[in-house]
Amino acid sequence: MDIPQAIEDRLVDLEVKAAYAEDQIDQLSDQIYRQQQQIELLLGELRLMRERLPEVGTTAPRNLRDEIPPHY
Repeated sequence: MDIPQAIEDRLVDLEVKAAYAEDQIDQLSDQIYRQQQQIELLLGELRLMRERLPEVGTTAPRNLRDEIPPHY
């Protein structure tokens, strides 16, 4: 069976586009994976920072006079 050249050309073009799309999907998937790792790392760091900082509102209210530089 002989496939006409026009159909064969279109088939090759579709195969190239499908391969390109598959490559793009793989790249996007890798990027999403790396971003998820970064998000998890940042969330862990945020959790540590929250544990190290005193709770807001548990300390005495700040006096603005305490904020004046000593040379005044």
